[in-house]
Amino acid sequence: MSRRGLLAAAAAMAPALGRAESGRPLVVGSKSDTEGALLGNLIALVLEGLGLPVTRRLGLGPTLIVRSALLAGEIDLYPEYTGNVAFFSGTETDPAWKTSESAYLGALRLDAARGLVWLGRAPANNTWLIAVQGRLARERRLATMADFAGAVRHGIIRLAASTEFVESPAALPSFEAAYGFALPMNRIVSLPGGDTAVTARAAAEGISGINAGMVYGTDGALAALDLVVMSDPKGAQIVYEPAPVIRSATLKRHPQIRAALDPVFARLDAATLRSLNAAITVEGRIATSVAAEWLDRKADDR
Repeated sequence: MSRRGLLAAAAAMAPALGRAESGRPLVVGSKSDTEGALLGNLIALVLEGLGLPVTRRLGLGPTLIVRSALLAGEIDLYPEYTGNVAFFSGTETDPAWKTSESAYLGALRLDAARGLVWLGRAPANNTWLIAVQGRLARERRLATMADFAGAVRHGIIRLAASTEFVESPAALPSFEAAYGFALPMNRIVSLPGGDTAVTARAAAEGISGINAGMVYGTDGALAALDLVVMSDPKGAQIVYEPAPVIRSATLKRHPQIRAALDPVFARLDAATLRSLNAAITVEGRIATSVAAEWLDRKADDR
């Protein structure tokens, strides 16, 4: 999940009227990543459970493509992250995006003007984080970004990260400012893409001396790779909690959608999302079956 990329282009787009909405299936979209496929399938399955006809357009593309499709009325809803609205609106320097509640309220308010409604969010922050090789973290007792800062000052950290993470003021520089460290560029392997599978594996396997990697909070492979995620007690990063975003006209036609989806997302904490993502990325299972099995288990728990 790249944080910025072409997001600014979507901010200027106004919601189109869209085509006639009556008498057609609800179109569920998602981004082309593992968690997008998982959450998109969860949404589609819940809507089908309500007896609503659904068309899946999952894996539609990166953030810009899916967001534009929603604004244009080509899809009805998709899973998005609260923090991305900071970039849609050009307000990413506002500290309100760094706490869960204010980020969610900001997303609600700003997207309401575009004819979009945010449903209930998951209590899982899929923000940028740094993970350290498990052996090193245990030896040095590294658990927080404050610990990480100390390790940087002792010259023992070599980080793999995307160029965006290294250069964006909202990413590594925000960590450095909050925790009082400066990671020298000769201790960073900067990659052009934002694929955390690459940065996490480099840290886990010690490739080129790398022992830390840029990750996202709900990455599925963290436990399997024996990586320890550094917690961010000072809240240096923007909060990215996932939630379904739906066109207001669609929700008006089908108000029961909120009551059906809100409790589902409320149960998707970080540990749950990591486990479900791991079932796809590590175990090689299909996102549809992972989503369906989890929904069945939750139904049995009630």
